[in-house]
Amino acid sequence: MRLALYQPDIPQNVGAAIRIAACFDAEIDIIGPAGFPLAGKALRRAAMDYAELAPPTVHDNWAAFLESCAGSRKILLTTRAESSIWDFPFSGDDIIIMGQESAGAPDDIHDSVDCRLTIPLSAQARSLNVHVAAAVTLAEARRQVGW
Repeated sequence: MRLALYQPDIPQNVGAAIRIAACFDAEIDIIGPAGFPLAGKALRRAAMDYAELAPPTVHDNWAAFLESCAGSRKILLTTRAESSIWDFPFSGDDIIIMGQESAGAPDDIHDSVDCRLTIPLSAQARSLNVHVAAAVTLAEARRQVGW
């Protein structure tokens, strides 16, 4: 199981995502370009020693990422989806893709994934933090596959 971050722009959130991947025994991909240097001090501080447990694979762009994951389902988590993570049958080789913190994922990414899912929220709520949503989704996926 993999967690992929599309063009992330906040280093502390990437650090949190690395920790999430490490805690749920998932691989992590970062799809560039990122909005900050990936070797930066803020990223190392945020990831702490979890980067050793889940070292990120960095891809220069979306095309490079797609080349690396042929055969795996690509699942985009988005508020624009109608299908819920609670009703979706995850499998062990799925890749859960998170859009940018500031802008989500562009239409061409929406059009090129295998599935788009959302987390049902209270009617008064707009969305979760992108990496909180990643943790919820990865936990549900791991629960389903019997981890």
